Amino acid sequence: MLQNLIEVILPVFLVIGAGYVSTLLGYFKENHIDGLMKFTQGFAIPCLLFLAISHLDLSVSFDPKLLISFYSAAALCFCAGLFGARLIFNREWEDCVAIGFCCLFSNSVLLGLPITERAYGPESLTGNYAVIAFHSPFCYGLGITVMEVIRNRGHGGSRMVRSVLTAMFRNALIVGISLGFIVNLSGLGVPAVVDDALGLVTRAALPGALFALGGVLVKYRPEGDLRAIAFVCGVSLLLHPSLFWLFGSTLGLPQDLFRSGVMTAAMAPGFNAYIFANIYGRAKRVAASSVLLGTAVSILSVWFWLTLLG
Repeated sequence: MLQNLIEVILPVFLVIGAGYVSTLLGYFKENHIDGLMKFTQGFAIPCLLFLAISHLDLSVSFDPKLLISFYSAAALCFCAGLFGARLIFNREWEDCVAIGFCCLFSNSVLLGLPITERAYGPESLTGNYAVIAFHSPFCYGLGITVMEVIRNRGHGGSRMVRSVLTAMFRNALIVGISLGFIVNLSGLGVPAVVDDALGLVTRAALPGALFALGGVLVKYRPEGDLRAIAFVCGVSLLLHPSLFWLFGSTLGLPQDLFRSGVMTAAMAPGFNAYIFANIYGRAKRVAASSVLLGTAVSILSVWFWLTLLG
């Protein structure tokens, strides 16, 4: 429906576009955007995730069928990217892991949350938060483990374990999620004044992050490796939600969780795909261009999935 495109999708992408154009024209400098991204990714969004998870009813939110459906689909997309890069594009194994990570890591927070909220309302985000709670740990755990196994062939496993754990606990999103679980499970609760303060911060999280995402994308140009980039976009935008649709339908997921899973799976590769590639210095051009082009193309692909969901 055209209404979905106009009322749900375009406002989100207009904020991204505003960040892109204002940075392209020089109104915002690179250091301004970096500061805004640091605030949103390193503080505001971890606060958002902490607050959301600390208030979640875990007995309702964490439906095993949702997590099995989503992460089975994600793992298969990682394998598709990994072996596709090797067999189709004849890339080195380390490049293949980075490309697989691009296919694995959907933009669950910056795009998935605001689009799902605009489409189905704030009360529909329970499934999104359940997926997000395990998203970074699962994706980084899988990507780093496979990369370290390949890089340390013939060596001991201690270096691999250290690399995985270091990446986990340096990630502010994981820290916010972990603290949210601690508060939720302990039953301590968040003092009202702290809850109100966090609420003020979190209201700036998603719009600020979307604007910063647009500014960051100015640095990247789609150049070379276009077949590999198109392959990543196809896996991320079409295969991942299709697999989730198959698994979620088979397992009989409730409608609200099913919608959350499809919409999260349908998002473009997240900026963490480039961060991962940059950490290892592998397939950086493919990763950066996949984030840029995938985000642009997802205007239409997300419209397609919203239409199918009805």
